[in-house]
Amino acid sequence: MRDKVGVLLLYVAMCTSKTPKGIDCSCTNHTQVTRHIFHKHFVILPAIAHSMSSLLTDIQEFEDEIIKIRRVIHANPELSFQEFETAKLVADRLKSLGIAVKTRVGGTGVVGLLKGAQDGKVVALRADMDALPIQENVDVPFKSKKDGVMHACGHDTHVAMLLGAAMLLKKHADELHGTVKFLFQPAEEHGGKGGAKPMIEDGAMETPKVDYVFGLHIDGDSPSKVFGLRGGPIMAAPDSFKIEIHGKGGHGSQPHTTIDPIFVSTQVITALQGVSSRMIDQTQPFVISVCSIHSGSKNNIIPDDALLEGTIRTLDEKIRSQAKKHLMNVTKSVCKAFKASCKIEFLEDAYPVTVNDEKVAKRVFTILRTIKRTRTTQIKPILGGEDFSRFLHQAPGVFYFLGTRNPEKGCVYTNHSSKFKVDEDVLKYGSVSLAQLALEFGAKG
Repeated sequence: MRDKVGVLLLYVAMCTSKTPKGIDCSCTNHTQVTRHIFHKHFVILPAIAHSMSSLLTDIQEFEDEIIKIRRVIHANPELSFQEFETAKLVADRLKSLGIAVKTRVGGTGVVGLLKGAQDGKVVALRADMDALPIQENVDVPFKSKKDGVMHACGHDTHVAMLLGAAMLLKKHADELHGTVKFLFQPAEEHGGKGGAKPMIEDGAMETPKVDYVFGLHIDGDSPSKVFGLRGGPIMAAPDSFKIEIHGKGGHGSQPHTTIDPIFVSTQVITALQGVSSRMIDQTQPFVISVCSIHSGSKNNIIPDDALLEGTIRTLDEKIRSQAKKHLMNVTKSVCKAFKASCKIEFLEDAYPVTVNDEKVAKRVFTILRTIKRTRTTQIKPILGGEDFSRFLHQAPGVFYFLGTRNPEKGCVYTNHSSKFKVDEDVLKYGSVSLAQLALEFGAKG
């Protein structure tokens, strides 16, 4: 980078002064020499006619439509792998822009393809579409029309912002290098297989093969108009587990004749905390939580069985493997000590750790900082899980956040709350950020 700055200064100097020592200009003039040097060193940075200011100006034309789309989706939420109406809305909007569309990708997924006027890289932009099984407790005109289903994680805004980016990029298609893939993904909230994997299996990251992939998520904990990201691990692997403990039931007045699964469960829960405090490197972010216990039917009956359910969160695949082994060993040992038996299951194919490419993250940070009226910060890792991680296994990229917390508008509740509310003023900045990343990474590679 320093070399290129030096060349740029040389370029300016040669345009304004005599020929620098060491440059033979006997057969040419200053302009020819400077052009030769400049293009030699900066050919890898193709000229892009657009500017961030033009995107911010153009987004005003689409802002009302972006908000309208978000509200329509919010009022009609759909659960994982049931996003039929949302997918239809997305496909219709993309087709209206003249963008090629493929539907039923990985189930209810939609892929849009926009080819630029110039050669370049293939950049994928992703938005998830599914809602959560939550009863909405926010009094807005576009409140969910479906009992027990709500867009409490902001996926309605993700769809709207990505469609906004599509509008911007279509308008700037003459300046676009390479190809942009718009990935509208089902079932991020599924928690098991999720929607990213079936989309990948259906070829969403191929033909043409994706060079870079980016995903944006609304964050109810961060102030409005603040982008957050980091290089390396940014979100955890969310492993879920079930532990069945089998004992021997009997009367509550004669526990010595039983093998009490409730008592054994309490010992297992206590012992599992030793995994985090005594078995895992304390410098590594790690959580193990038992979040559900089911056993018993009456106050004087010791039951036969107990069921424990919980989660492990890790930011490193090696630690993840160690933690699962420790959980199994500790649980089996405790149960054996009290003559109980157990069965341990982990949710198959849980999401991997979400790891942002370090070099790409640095470039994204620089790009986002140019968006006026916003801030960009480096954040700590989050122990929530994301199946965007699967896309990052296919191509380098970045998963980043956009804050929406605004107390003046009542936007104070976190994601997954029944009172979650979004500051819609931030949506245009999300669209601009996605469009800018596509333009920059498509051109520069």
